[in-house]
Amino acid sequence: MDKVLPHNLDSERIVLGSIITNINAYSEVSVVLNSDMFYDAFHKEIYEEAKKLVDKGKAPDIVLLSQVFKGDHERLMKLVDISSCYSIDYYDHALNIQEKYVRRKLWLIGQQMISDIFSSKETTDILYGVQNELTEITGDVTSNEVDTLEDAIKSVYKQIENNLRGERLTGTDTGFRAINKASGGLQKSDLIIIAGETSNGKSSLALSMVDTASKQGDAVAIYSMEMKKEQLTARLMSINSGVPSSDILYSKLDEYRLEILDCSVGRINHLPIYFDDNSTSNVDKIIASIRSMKTKFDISGAVVDYLQILNVNMRNSNKEQAMGDVARRLKNLAKELDIWIIAISQLNRDSNGGAPNLNRLRDSGQIAEAADMVLLVYRPEINNRYYPEPYVNTPTKGTAMIDVAKGRNVGTFKFICKFDAKTTHFKDISESELYSIEVDEQPF
Repeated sequence: MDKVLPHNLDSERIVLGSIITNINAYSEVSVVLNSDMFYDAFHKEIYEEAKKLVDKGKAPDIVLLSQVFKGDHERLMKLVDISSCYSIDYYDHALNIQEKYVRRKLWLIGQQMISDIFSSKETTDILYGVQNELTEITGDVTSNEVDTLEDAIKSVYKQIENNLRGERLTGTDTGFRAINKASGGLQKSDLIIIAGETSNGKSSLALSMVDTASKQGDAVAIYSMEMKKEQLTARLMSINSGVPSSDILYSKLDEYRLEILDCSVGRINHLPIYFDDNSTSNVDKIIASIRSMKTKFDISGAVVDYLQILNVNMRNSNKEQAMGDVARRLKNLAKELDIWIIAISQLNRDSNGGAPNLNRLRDSGQIAEAADMVLLVYRPEINNRYYPEPYVNTPTKGTAMIDVAKGRNVGTFKFICKFDAKTTHFKDISESELYSIEVDEQPF
């Protein structure tokens, strides 16, 4: 045959170069590609080696891939050349590779059909053979994770049966009865936004939930653009010991408090909480790290603190579009990895110091649109104000209101919880406890 089978080496190089230089490229193109789809044998080998690295939780960058071809100067130079072939349209090039692969497979089927037609094979056998070959190709280019309505109904009934038996939460324990009762805890695939004005305790609420979740055995990854792992850990130690985190970090502790601290550390030392301070510079690195954490530690959830100071690589877009894009990417990631993600967001200030609402989400209403649940934190004692109805007569000192302003599948509701300013700890509280809270004079 004089004709060359369909292929596009440029697209193959661009996809491989993008995988090497963009930490999120592999996860996106692997949905539509496998190594057999590459026409060039060396390109196929590079893709296979990249997959091995990703499966181990490592980034398939030029340094690690070079180790594979160490000693083979010619192929090493080819790899270096390919690493420079990057395009932001790498997904489109992946689809191009897939399309060329399908055409090559169809040509092979056609050639086999021509041979079979002039053979002694039964016609029905030829038809069934072609049908099976076409089904195999279709399976290569479509998702294998397709469920029927019957499958979904079985899953719903399984959850109903668990509820009837009074079994444990269907999701991750939040530490708050009101949320657990309404939603069954933090559910996998959900994006939860925690929002509030400065100093209302957004990060502290998220950390309180992480503390509860990890004690139930749920692994959690934390990404903070404001605090290092030492500061976050000091807050966790404070929650569990009662010693203020500022004292832990910056004061000379007496023997009594050191003993208390040592005891608390023994209780939390082995909790499955993970930090990656090196991946907090932009959203792409955070997403790549979360994927890696899922592979290495099978995390149940992740916390991103906070959206407005994330470095977003979006040219020709305003802040609102960028924040909306980040929220959608985090939601898609939660769904893909089957984990929950808490993202913290600022609220625009209210000069009157009033209760927060969804309209005050800074930079983007699209953040709320992407979220499954939005929790608004309000501590009126900071501005010497009162709670709105129905909590207008509730003491504000040492308490906070959590407003579930959006709850996909669970509705909206509010509740009052305790806030310990000394340890920055949010925790559940009964109605009878509201009027007997001891607080420090200075709010957090």
